[in-house]
Amino acid sequence: MIYLDNAATSQKKPKEVLEAVLHAMESMGNAGRSTHEAAHSSTKTVFDTRVLLTEFFHGKNPSHCIFTKNSTESLNMAILGSLKPGDHVITTVMEHNSVLRPLYAMERQGVELSFCNLDENGILDYASLEKLWKKNTKAIVHTHASNLTGDLVDLERIAAFVKEKSLLWIVDASQTAGVYDIDVEKLGIDILCFTGHKSLLGPQGTGGMLIKEGISLRSLSYGGTGVETYNEDMPAEYPNHLEAGTLNAHGIAGLHEGVAYIQREGIATIREKELKLMEQFKKGIESLPGVKLYGNFQEKKRCPIVSMNLYAYDSAMVSDELFTRFNIATRAGGHCAPLMHKALNNVEQGCVRFSFSHFNTEEEVAKAVEAIRILSEEG
Repeated sequence: MIYLDNAATSQKKPKEVLEAVLHAMESMGNAGRSTHEAAHSSTKTVFDTRVLLTEFFHGKNPSHCIFTKNSTESLNMAILGSLKPGDHVITTVMEHNSVLRPLYAMERQGVELSFCNLDENGILDYASLEKLWKKNTKAIVHTHASNLTGDLVDLERIAAFVKEKSLLWIVDASQTAGVYDIDVEKLGIDILCFTGHKSLLGPQGTGGMLIKEGISLRSLSYGGTGVETYNEDMPAEYPNHLEAGTLNAHGIAGLHEGVAYIQREGIATIREKELKLMEQFKKGIESLPGVKLYGNFQEKKRCPIVSMNLYAYDSAMVSDELFTRFNIATRAGGHCAPLMHKALNNVEQGCVRFSFSHFNTEEEVAKAVEAIRILSEEG
């Protein structure tokens, strides 16, 4: 199988990730719950990974690195834990449902929402942010990159707006963590939410958030933490304040090795190969009859994603043809990004998304191009 669905989850992982998970399952106990060797090993792995991730995103305090099962859980914690009725929030039409649905849930409780749209060139309309701002605006919540088109949001432009208006800033880095260097301190990001199973090359069921010092979130889950047993509420200090129950230490061990691999190989080196493969594919199909591409490919800073449609065919049918006839794995449909599909006028058709990993090869990409050429000619 030629796997080109890495924006959903990276399938091929470094061997160190697989070895770390297996070793953890054979040897680890429950992190933070006991003092015997098996528990200590688990506790140390979790702590070391907090430190590694904090350094990776240029944060300050490892205790403010909170582990979750994915970025969706992180975003729920950030959004539901920080907003209250009467607050106003600015977000964008580029968002995944992991941002939209928690916001809609808070809207039903009295939070106001405003959406930053795309301009005539399909680029986020940054100039409209000033018009969207209100006296009760509490936060801006947005993705760093569209999971549909791969287009990036300019964090520096958002940072200037956030600083001017003194807003809470929540960033969804699901598609960019492990692809681009993100400096939370330099930018001033209050809460960075990330998942482990995509470009961080970790196992599914891992993710987290970095919370700036001074930012307080309400607990969403209640339970054991291994400390303050007789406290009827959750401990006030991070990370225990937001981490109820047993952590996925086996997965966290794998995540540690995924991040360590990226550091060894070089995030820029990995990204350069992925974007080269993306460009090879894009150039190979862009002039074929019936092919329509989505996204701003004039901008070189983007995620390694190409979304397309073929004539008026339903995207699911095209994706099925790619797999059944050519053994090429892609993603079709709505991609959990309803407002982006509305903005791109393809709600009914959806899109076929190709997303690349540095583990892919030029030969695989050439075969994908040939498959689209054949389908185009048959059109």
